[in-house]
Amino acid sequence: MLPTKIVVLGAGSASFGLNTLAGLMSSDRLKGSELALVDKNSESLVLVGQLAERLNREWRSEMEITTHTNHLSALEAADYVIVSIEVPPREQLWRSDYEIPLKYGVRQPYAENGGPGGFAHAARNIGPILEIARDMEKMCPQAWMLNFSNPMIRLCDAVNRYSQINVVGLCHQIYMAYAVVGQLLKDELKVEIDEEFVNTAATPHQSGIRNQIARQAVDRINIIAAGTNHFTWVLSIFDRRTGEDLYPLFRERWAATDPAFEPLTKRVFEYFGLFPVAGDEHICEYLPWLSDPVTQPWEKYDITLYEWELKEKLRYEGYDRIAKMASNELDIVDLRDEDSEGAVELVHALAGCDYHFHLALNLPNRGYITNLPNGAIVEVPGTANGAGVHGIGVGELPQGIAELCRRELTTSQLCVDAVVQGDRNLAMQSLLLDPVISDIDVAKQILEDYLITYQDYLPQFWS
Repeated sequence: MLPTKIVVLGAGSASFGLNTLAGLMSSDRLKGSELALVDKNSESLVLVGQLAERLNREWRSEMEITTHTNHLSALEAADYVIVSIEVPPREQLWRSDYEIPLKYGVRQPYAENGGPGGFAHAARNIGPILEIARDMEKMCPQAWMLNFSNPMIRLCDAVNRYSQINVVGLCHQIYMAYAVVGQLLKDELKVEIDEEFVNTAATPHQSGIRNQIARQAVDRINIIAAGTNHFTWVLSIFDRRTGEDLYPLFRERWAATDPAFEPLTKRVFEYFGLFPVAGDEHICEYLPWLSDPVTQPWEKYDITLYEWELKEKLRYEGYDRIAKMASNELDIVDLRDEDSEGAVELVHALAGCDYHFHLALNLPNRGYITNLPNGAIVEVPGTANGAGVHGIGVGELPQGIAELCRRELTTSQLCVDAVVQGDRNLAMQSLLLDPVISDIDVAKQILEDYLITYQDYLPQFWS
């Protein structure tokens, strides 16, 4: 493989940045490449840069490594731009996105990618990601953007419709399906489990066991899922060794699970006929039955909020770990096991030295799902090679599922248009189509509060 130039934006992240750095630098095929690490947080960037130099020496990666606090100085002649950015402070802003609608009686189920919180989250990040895309148009117009930032649909849609840059979104949530199927069919698949996980919530103490199960299941079964990000639906489950259709057995085992295990997913699976992948705490954002203040369905389905304080604490612990590895106080051998979540595999394939099948890609719909709008960002399996990234067609989704996905896609595109154009009417349309909102005047109050609170982030709505 010829050396290439890779830019990593958000390289100072204690999780994403570390995983991506380790994945890229452990690749024999990328030896001699140029790696530009970018992060606006200069302190974390220094630590990651020091760790990168250590990896370069000890793993003999032979890379040319540079660090940048501004992406402009990094983008020239880049071939791949890997993006995982957030407008800081992440946890405080997420909490604010959740609490502002509470003042007007709207209790969101999660407030990250859907609901009014999804609007506010996207609105802050669309400007920065489009700035990156437009600078790429000038400095590396042929480069691929590999996006990990949320809200995935909205940010990829912004880049796709408002720039000339090729973008693909990568998300690891498909592995939750492998973990669930692997757990329920562990005997047939011969999956070794130290303990069973309780639910699919983003709880750190359960991630290890879920990953353990998913890694084994990926080798034993093939799952095809499609839909929209964090709202994909399992279309088929086959045994890789025998070709046996395992969906009937999975349905039988799922029906027999503890009623407390993913109760929302259980009801949706029962009535819509396909297993929704991402778990209760993700699918809840896109359903119109989770915010009623009278029935309080979040209590019925035990929909817990993101653990803001814990995640912030873990981030600083992650920085401490990076600092100790950078200064030789900790071993780096375990970093070889870090998963770049598809970034390395796509770079290999797009550089023309591999053919890669990927379980879940977020791409503009080119007939991949025939009853969802063309051009909208859908999540489907796909392939990558020297000719680009290509989704795999799955045909139609069942009508009810397609309508749920279509509503989220329309809401997302209106959000993007509103933010790019600074149009309050389009912003209102986006909120009024959102399943969390049930009152037009309340939607207006929430929007005005968001725009006032986040005026510094969203000046286009005030010009």
